[in-house]
Amino acid sequence: MPLNMNRNVVRWIIIISSFVIISLILWNTYIFFQNFKAEERTKMQNWTFALKELNRNIELDTDIGELTPEILSSNTTTPMIRVNDDGSIDWNNIDEEKAKDSMYIQELIKQYKNENTPIEVRYKDQVKSIIYYGNSPLLNKLKYYPLALLLIIFLFGAVAYFFYRSSKIATQNKLWTGMAKETAHQIGTPLSSLVGWTEILKSENVNPSYLLEIEKDINRLQTITDRFSKIGSVPTLQKADIVKETVDSYEYLKARSSDLIDFEIHAPDTEIFVDLNQQLYSWTIENLVKNAIDAMKGKGKLKIIITTDDKYVKINVIDSGKGIPKHLYNKIFEPGFTSKKRGWGLGLSLAKRIIEDYHNGRIKVAQSEIGKGTTMQISLKLLY
Repeated sequence: MPLNMNRNVVRWIIIISSFVIISLILWNTYIFFQNFKAEERTKMQNWTFALKELNRNIELDTDIGELTPEILSSNTTTPMIRVNDDGSIDWNNIDEEKAKDSMYIQELIKQYKNENTPIEVRYKDQVKSIIYYGNSPLLNKLKYYPLALLLIIFLFGAVAYFFYRSSKIATQNKLWTGMAKETAHQIGTPLSSLVGWTEILKSENVNPSYLLEIEKDINRLQTITDRFSKIGSVPTLQKADIVKETVDSYEYLKARSSDLIDFEIHAPDTEIFVDLNQQLYSWTIENLVKNAIDAMKGKGKLKIIITTDDKYVKINVIDSGKGIPKHLYNKIFEPGFTSKKRGWGLGLSLAKRIIEDYHNGRIKVAQSEIGKGTTMQISLKLLY
């Protein structure tokens, strides 16, 4: 039997066993509650018999004895109200101040009738009084015990689930980190060879413009390799001009994108400094631009606008694509979420981690309209 199948069988055995154990605990608690409730009724019936005996002894003017007063005084927990045939009302184990309110007593009588069947005190075939009694404090606490038990089980299950999920995510992160570093290592070998071939081409009188473009792509590959090698480690932030870094990423992507995309950028002429890791930031801009191009299906208008306020610089990437439904504004940043037939759904989740975890900034859907386009916004704190 495969290992995964064995694990699934064990998992289902644990789940079914847990369900059976919980069901047995709840059932036994219910039985115990009912038995305890029956014992309390027996106690009240004994109390009623003692009251009958007291009435009979008073009428016959005989000795009451010790047992009857002992039984009548033994009830110190069960709340009760006795309504006599002459309309008078007595009570026991009820707050004296509240019992002075007749409306409060009437409400208690209704409550006690719902909790327990009233007991009639008869003497010579006449109803002398009716006993209304409620559940004792101990019985009330026992009533909520199954709920407390379920809550404890739920909390325990939640802790176990989150521990399992965190462990699984940590394992996945280690796997992705290892794959990323291995990818960087594998790219490094042919990249070194390409650098060597470029030097040879320079000596062969090749058109310098061709060599310039090749060098740009080699530099880009070196940047990508460096990005992958940094996954899993805390990146270094340096003071950098966000305008220059954004324009450089923009120019590189524009030169390598379809002519059907109308690129446009609006940036201040002055330098704007922030704490930045240039390689990771350019990766974020690349992801946002590629997502925008995919949303426009390779044809449309893409605009980047850089603005500032008192504390933050804001980079808006605006496309004329299909738009994003409002209920997906946050979900699109979750790992694995994608609306494309092909894709891992990692681009925006990676961008969110780079901006928010590494740069202490914010990335969000600033606005979007179905069929008209989307504005993605990055906010980073200014340096003065």
